[in-house]
Amino acid sequence: MKYKFLKKLQFLGLMTAGLFLSGCASALSVETVEQPVNSDRPTVEANPTVIPTEVIVEPTDTIVPAPEPTETPAAVPTKGNPANPGEAPPAGAAREFTTDFSIHTIPYSEVLSGGPPKDGIPSLEAPQFVSISEAEEWMESVEPVILVEINGDARAYPIQILMWHEIVNDEVGGKPVVVTFCPLCNTGIVFGRTVSGQELDFGTTGRLHNSNLIMYDRQTETWWQQATGEGIAGELTGSQLVFLPAAMISWEDFKNAHPSGLVLSRDTGFNRSYGNNPYTGYDDINSSPFLFQGNTPDELPAMARVLTVELAEEAVAYPNEILMNVHVVNDTIRETDVVVIWQAGTASALDEFLIANSSDVGAANVYEREIDGVLLSFVFKGSMIIDEQTGSEWNVLGQAVSGELVGKQLEPIVAVNHFWFSWAAFMPETRIYQP
Repeated sequence: MKYKFLKKLQFLGLMTAGLFLSGCASALSVETVEQPVNSDRPTVEANPTVIPTEVIVEPTDTIVPAPEPTETPAAVPTKGNPANPGEAPPAGAAREFTTDFSIHTIPYSEVLSGGPPKDGIPSLEAPQFVSISEAEEWMESVEPVILVEINGDARAYPIQILMWHEIVNDEVGGKPVVVTFCPLCNTGIVFGRTVSGQELDFGTTGRLHNSNLIMYDRQTETWWQQATGEGIAGELTGSQLVFLPAAMISWEDFKNAHPSGLVLSRDTGFNRSYGNNPYTGYDDINSSPFLFQGNTPDELPAMARVLTVELAEEAVAYPNEILMNVHVVNDTIRETDVVVIWQAGTASALDEFLIANSSDVGAANVYEREIDGVLLSFVFKGSMIIDEQTGSEWNVLGQAVSGELVGKQLEPIVAVNHFWFSWAAFMPETRIYQP
């Protein structure tokens, strides 16, 4: 226990030192020093999100053919104790935001500063895209990307870029979307960004709740919880963003499935160490979450990776450790028959300093098991996932790649990767899958 505590102090100390060195310069003029590729464990560079609360960071200048996915609203978790309506907003928030902080659904005492101010982690507002052949120059086959496909428009958002920006406001297949990633919770989530007919653009508040990213929209400056998509403070409090199916898969899997797909470009207008992981070693199963004040149910370690689903008010967590062993799960959530497919070949984004060198945690996604009126059951046989009804082979994207059903696509269900502490904080009543 003593060793773990000292290790964390060292980690925070390195981040603090790095931020003191970099905080005085404009983000647009800082020259990034790349670390040597062949070092055993490079020094952690300044973490873009987590800063000890006693460090004050001044703002810098501008730091900034499958079926169409079914939009799936998620239930908004609520707490037993309502927020205090007379509670003062988080420190500094009233100075930075025009938000109506008199309206809120969470206690402000649970909101922590991550260090950077409003927009201190710059969202991407006019994202540029490149072809697969262009991205091949800087992407490695095992690197994780978030796949979004709408109306035949397939796009990859590399985690190596989202790590430094956390939010991308975009339009995919004619639909306004916001692609989000919270490194501290390992949550890559995509939402529609139209609420009550109003198109919203999102940025980072610099605040966290349960260690999870709090976003804000620039139209009303309402605060939004990334994990739940719920408006938690301001004019649109209680409103719900619509979750969209989005798969976190390897670059190799994206290329194979969508050879004409588009890839978020590194040409962002910001100088960042794309490809590097500033949270080196954070996903160690024996480590503890940062800036988290809650209590985690002890059914799983706090940092255990889980794939999570919420359907018809039933929440289920599929531990990655189990999925890696069984490869496929046939399950029923309320009255929906689902299949969870796990496939090796995707690296962790939060392990080694170079994401491409990180351990293989695989990729998993969830789909409805019924297709063309037939309920399928799936098994892992040899190195393949096949359905018992036709013997067709299926991949992690829910596509039949050989056999009688080749070319068929299973209907995706919204599923999100979390660390257990993160999911349990928002969904304490969760069934944990056991084979």
